[in-house]
Amino acid sequence: MGKMGGHNRDQKEMNAPRIFWMLASFFLITLLCSSAGCISGTQQPKKVLKVVPAGSLLQPFAEVEKEFETLHPDVDVQVEGHGSIQAIRQVTELHRLIDVVAVADESLISDLMFRTDPATGTNFTDAFTPFATNAMVIAFTNKSRYADEITQENWYQVLSRPDVRVGFSNPMLDAAGYRSIMVTLLAGRYYQNATIFPVIIGSHFTPPLKAEITEGIETITLPEVLRPKDEKLVIRDGSIFVLSHLEAGGIDYAFEYRSVTEGHNLRSIDLPPEIDLSSPDHAEEYGKVRVILGFQRFSAIGQDRTGQPIVYAVTLPNSAPNRELAQEFADVVVRMAKTGGKGWPASLT
Repeated sequence: MGKMGGHNRDQKEMNAPRIFWMLASFFLITLLCSSAGCISGTQQPKKVLKVVPAGSLLQPFAEVEKEFETLHPDVDVQVEGHGSIQAIRQVTELHRLIDVVAVADESLISDLMFRTDPATGTNFTDAFTPFATNAMVIAFTNKSRYADEITQENWYQVLSRPDVRVGFSNPMLDAAGYRSIMVTLLAGRYYQNATIFPVIIGSHFTPPLKAEITEGIETITLPEVLRPKDEKLVIRDGSIFVLSHLEAGGIDYAFEYRSVTEGHNLRSIDLPPEIDLSSPDHAEEYGKVRVILGFQRFSAIGQDRTGQPIVYAVTLPNSAPNRELAQEFADVVVRMAKTGGKGWPASLT
């Protein structure tokens, strides 16, 4: 037993210098690595650029984000999609520090952001850059009821069938929502069929939504809470959420933007330019329909939405924390929009 104890002591004494040098080497490597910046805790944190686009821009902005981060490896672009109205509210009501806002309706920026921010005494923004256009279409899948029957001529008849479920986004939050209502109103005028709006949309609420005509303008006034009374209609916060419901088979047809259906490889019915909100040539006709949002938050500003050609725009809030980078990001958006591609709305130029 004594010999075993002696052997252990000798071994420990022989190992002591080795352990010392191992520890010394470890601390030396740690010191060198730390001074070279190779420990994650000592790396320069990336600068965050917060971008809030309309949901229909999520796919294109993923491309912009990739290109921008390649140009600026020290920048982390964080893209957060919302309905266009909801995107603007991130700045005007939630007072978040957002660098770039992009919406599917340029008039929302002047209506909701060209006004004084009580916190700063300056406008929420003073300028915007239009960069793209789009068209409303009827999106569907192979699983949709009557998918093999629907055409550009009979689409409203198919959507009117009692067993067909239709979806669109919440008009109180998203431009595609109030444009869906406008399309059905314009369709009634174009096809000279006053039943199109009430059968597809209006009659599925309590009380029913009814159009009022004043000086040739057809107006739908929405209630504060827009909740369908039956399963014919499905309303989601943004057009992108309507899309997922469509792809899952929860609805048969959806009012969507053409670029979104193309980006997600969905089938769609193109509508006549007189009703799809795509053409400046028909701006006068578009202006004959109007939707008044029932959300009380818009009782003073932005409540009235009048039909007009679809125009996307990007703006930099005056409170943007990284204004130079934000401007460069907006410039990349405008440049890439001119080239376009799958999922991109059509360039204005």
